[in-house]
Amino acid sequence: MASRQRIVKADNSPLTEVEKEVDRCLADIEASTQSELRGEVAELTLAAVKAVEVPASGKTAVVLVVPYRQYAAVVRRVHGRLIQELEKKLKRHVVIIAQRSIVGLDYKRKNLKVRPRSRTLTSVQDAMLDDIVAPSEVVGRRWRVRADGSKLMKVHLDPKDKAKDNLEEKLWTFAAVYKRLTNKDAAFLFPEHVY
Repeated sequence: MASRQRIVKADNSPLTEVEKEVDRCLADIEASTQSELRGEVAELTLAAVKAVEVPASGKTAVVLVVPYRQYAAVVRRVHGRLIQELEKKLKRHVVIIAQRSIVGLDYKRKNLKVRPRSRTLTSVQDAMLDDIVAPSEVVGRRWRVRADGSKLMKVHLDPKDKAKDNLEEKLWTFAAVYKRLTNKDAAFLFPEHVY
């Protein structure tokens, strides 16, 4: 598969270095005879690839944006294994999210009678949060409002996944990616007490 067919950009601009690197890694996975991900990667197309700086570690993470239908049909089945393979090849943290659209409050001007709940800003950002931490799960959220009025969302992840997939190392990456995509502060942690 040619790189133009795997990474589909809306404006037909040339591929960046990060996009070329991700494309090479996906082509390697697809060409590998050992990998059980060959079929899934062959069907996969990307809407965007973004590099996100993680200030806490000084590294960069790679965010892959997949069209929603492919995310639901292909990526959800192999999410954990695909991330592991890409992280091995890229030597960086990898996050895969679905491309979702937000319909604003002026939806009646766009000839829509009802705005679907899944297209609201809050719903899209909640779904994005679930995509970022996948294959782990969010078990709780708390909002902390500071004295200056700024908000911090504390996201509690499933403690069973703490040792799995080096998830504890990725907490700062999750926070940086969520901040870049939604412009909201979030702290990811594992709850100390499970009731």
